[in-house]
Amino acid sequence: MKNFKFKLLTAGIALSGLVVLIAADHLEAPAVGATTADITDLYAFEGANPDNTVFVVSVQSSLAPAGNNISFDEDVMIEINIDNDGDLIEDRVIQAVPRGDNMYFFGPGTPSNTGLNSTVLDPDSRTSVQISGIGDEFTTTDNSGISYFAGLRDDPFFFDFSQFNQVVQGPTVAPNGFNNPGTNDFANQNVLSVVVEVPNSLLGGTFAHPAGTGVQVFNVWAEAKRKQ
Repeated sequence: MKNFKFKLLTAGIALSGLVVLIAADHLEAPAVGATTADITDLYAFEGANPDNTVFVVSVQSSLAPAGNNISFDEDVMIEINIDNDGDLIEDRVIQAVPRGDNMYFFGPGTPSNTGLNSTVLDPDSRTSVQISGIGDEFTTTDNSGISYFAGLRDDPFFFDFSQFNQVVQGPTVAPNGFNNPGTNDFANQNVLSVVVEVPNSLLGGTFAHPAGTGVQVFNVWAEAKRKQ
């Protein structure tokens, strides 16, 4: 068993099976950004099979397009946290740990402890997939119907970051606001992504949306935790 301590956290989201919800967090503060544990995006959405949910966590923003030599950090575990009862404490986790040319996945399972520190789930339950480089599409599906991917991919985040910096300085700097169309400053950049598609039956329960919409949801957030 290997212990990991908390390093970074993205924004959390509530997920129903009816909508696509994302959280993005590019270009962190200097003490956090540009590290191998920098989470750039969290995506969670209904799979092509509506009985499945797809989770995508990306790290290391703005990688060069030719960065096939860029790799996941073996000292960093990516953890997807699922809250089934609305108390904002993880009830189930999915963990991804890189070793060499492979990404090892554990869970979904009940964590032995919650919060800032994590312990890798039962190693006998692990599944691995070869890490994909540019042009590769290595995937694995285990006996429980969970599918896995890990590797380098084009950054899906679209943001006119340069114009944003002008807009926040006020109308004297950017009198016309945002451009239409804007410029995607993340074009031709890559991220390292892990993707897990999980049957909903393995994710635990749901709770009523706190806004009283009548929709059943669970909360999802992602962390990158560095080995102690």
